[in-house]
Amino acid sequence: MIRRVLVVGAGLSGATLARCLAEAGQPVDVIDQRSHVAGNCHTERDDQTGILLHKYGPHIFHTNNQDVWAFVQRFAEFERFEHRVKTTVQGRIYGLPINLHTLNQFFHETWGPEAARKALAGRRHVGTEPATSFESRALRILGPDLYEAFFKHYTAKQWGRDPKTVPASVFTRLPVRFCYDDRYFSHEIQAMPRNGYTAMVAAMLDHDDISYELNTRFENSDVAGYEHVFYTGAIDAFFGCDQGALPYRTLRFEHHRAQGDFQGCAVMNYGDADVPYTRIAEHKHFAPWESHKHTIYSKEFASDAAPGDIPFYPLRPVSDESLLRQYVARAKALKSVSFLGRLGTYRYLDMDVAIAEARKVAKEFLAAKALGRKPAVFTSSPLASPAR
Repeated sequence: MIRRVLVVGAGLSGATLARCLAEAGQPVDVIDQRSHVAGNCHTERDDQTGILLHKYGPHIFHTNNQDVWAFVQRFAEFERFEHRVKTTVQGRIYGLPINLHTLNQFFHETWGPEAARKALAGRRHVGTEPATSFESRALRILGPDLYEAFFKHYTAKQWGRDPKTVPASVFTRLPVRFCYDDRYFSHEIQAMPRNGYTAMVAAMLDHDDISYELNTRFENSDVAGYEHVFYTGAIDAFFGCDQGALPYRTLRFEHHRAQGDFQGCAVMNYGDADVPYTRIAEHKHFAPWESHKHTIYSKEFASDAAPGDIPFYPLRPVSDESLLRQYVARAKALKSVSFLGRLGTYRYLDMDVAIAEARKVAKEFLAAKALGRKPAVFTSSPLASPAR
């Protein structure tokens, strides 16, 4: 008899893993403490307007990974969607990421690509020491004017920290383009599931060898009843945070309904320090193939996660990894538990990376099982770089 495995968490990582294992003949139980699948990617139809609401903030699927793209298309119909972000700074609106239009508009110039490169090079800070913080990396790439306007205050609001203490890896996710390409992502594949992420994840879990329960909390005693447990929750929570809680940021949303079109774009950032929210998302713009007379927009506020809050992304201080190292060492000592996903590996993960890693975990687990070996504890070490 094949013993069942337990997957804790019905988000993208957990659902992908469960599906891959089930298709290989491995029975899987999935539990999630929330009342819905898809984790923070959860989407739902607003009962008043019919608009598909990204309940926990915008999620845009983008990738160059053809294997991941083929996998997700099995569970949803996708529509092409190229994300374009605007930002309000000092009373004016600009396009992000910084591109040639942004540079010319900001500096009141008419530069071509080479002239813009030279101008920016002359504004950059020069240093010999490694740029380990967000601020030092941004100053070396952008110089003080662009950094101050577009990123200093926005980053402070988003992370609740001086950008001097935010890891430099966070800035590496933000490109600077010397052309007029204003797409937020440059990946070949950029799309949205037509009926939302929750429908897609539910389709992943729709398999005879998958049983899942919602509103169900994981208890450590559950481990004994399974051949193996795959845990996608927060690594410190697995141990009851008994050495202290790892720092996470959480988000709070103010949802508003209105008539017509509120801001004319999907996302508007707010880079000024005196605006308390980081951005406003207008949800109907994430589904331009639909038509709605009304609208829903959401103001997004970031703060440190307190007990009971939903952890959205790890806050990795530049100077302190000791607590994380303690939990990693304890996790590696476990015999029948593996950690994966954004919270389990304490890393910021794009959706395609989470899916790719979950597929890899399934393959490696099945191979290890066939050889009678212990599966890997982590998809990638939490002590590795948090950036993609």
